[in-house]
Amino acid sequence: MPDQDRFDAVVVGGGPAGATAAQDLAQAGRRVALLDMAGRIKPCGGAIPPRLIRDFDIPQDLLKARVTSATMVSPTGVRVEMPITGGGYVGMVDRAEFDEFLRDRAESFGAVRFRGTYLRLTRETGGVVVVHFRPKGETHEETLRTKLVIGADGALTPVGRQEIPGADRTPMVFAFHEIVETPRESPNRCEIYYRGTLSPDFYAWIFPHGDTMSVGVGSARKGFSLRGAVAALRGETDLGAQRTVRKEGAPIPLKPLKRWDNGRDVLLAGDAAGIVAPSSGEGIYYAMLGGRLAAEAVDECLRTGDARALSLARKRFMKAHGRVFWILGIMQYFWYSSDKRRESFVKICRDPDVQRLTWESYMNKELPRRDYRAQARIFFKDLAHLLRLAPR
Repeated sequence: MPDQDRFDAVVVGGGPAGATAAQDLAQAGRRVALLDMAGRIKPCGGAIPPRLIRDFDIPQDLLKARVTSATMVSPTGVRVEMPITGGGYVGMVDRAEFDEFLRDRAESFGAVRFRGTYLRLTRETGGVVVVHFRPKGETHEETLRTKLVIGADGALTPVGRQEIPGADRTPMVFAFHEIVETPRESPNRCEIYYRGTLSPDFYAWIFPHGDTMSVGVGSARKGFSLRGAVAALRGETDLGAQRTVRKEGAPIPLKPLKRWDNGRDVLLAGDAAGIVAPSSGEGIYYAMLGGRLAAEAVDECLRTGDARALSLARKRFMKAHGRVFWILGIMQYFWYSSDKRRESFVKICRDPDVQRLTWESYMNKELPRRDYRAQARIFFKDLAHLLRLAPR
């Protein structure tokens, strides 16, 4: 294989996970290719926490809005404000612009970018992996030769389905949203709706993007009309008459795969690895962290020649965030199961301890280890709601 055709790694997928992995590998001095479909925009509320902005050096001009409070809306219309205290905020980005920025940045650090559709992997002698793809706008097939592959190609992950056992059995929520023009009177509106008619097992949302807003819904229930739910939400708010800019839909995984690598030459990252937070559906921070951990594991594999290094990405991620994912999974399973429970869930959010600890956990991406008294109070308040002892 001639030197000019050889890559240390090929990253399939140019979303936050893939672009981050490609950038980090390029910065580490590895010859890396980034294969991206180009033009696809993932349906996403676009929320990024302060830790992401810090850890991944995100420029402020990418933020379309700065959310300082969220409104939780119960099935009966009870509205609970959850302000962020201490001057903090959650940044909101438009994925069309944000993802392209990440791809451009990876390219500026030396990643070689290819635009096209992934087809399959084959192998040649000498440990060479061949990535087959169709260039954008073309009908012919081309190939990239590499030592290792990172599959960051989304929830349905063609790379993972070919190479990783169990990658085709990930539980998913299907998300759909419409990007609409923002009314002048509500530029930073952030609302989350918990109601079975809008989503029988997840939630609906209105998130600000500056001049536009994301109005969306998610559900794993087969046959449930996501488009109908978005139309209903727009109809009962002041967004029904606002111009629609674009519409997008996609599956979102809600459980990390048990294995992210094939023990040989392929490693998954981001949605392909299933690392989207249950309950909230948050994925951008976890995708970028997953991309970074994948790059570290690939770099170590290249340095040592030991394919077992690929498993480090999952081990490190689950050590840092596995407990949070487990807790959020239980929350989604219980609180989203009926409108009665959703009503109690929203009312619990009135509690100042709940609000403070929720925002601390979200913004810093770790469970607060201080203030055990507050956590104990929350536990007993939750128990009171479960036993229907709390006032309604």
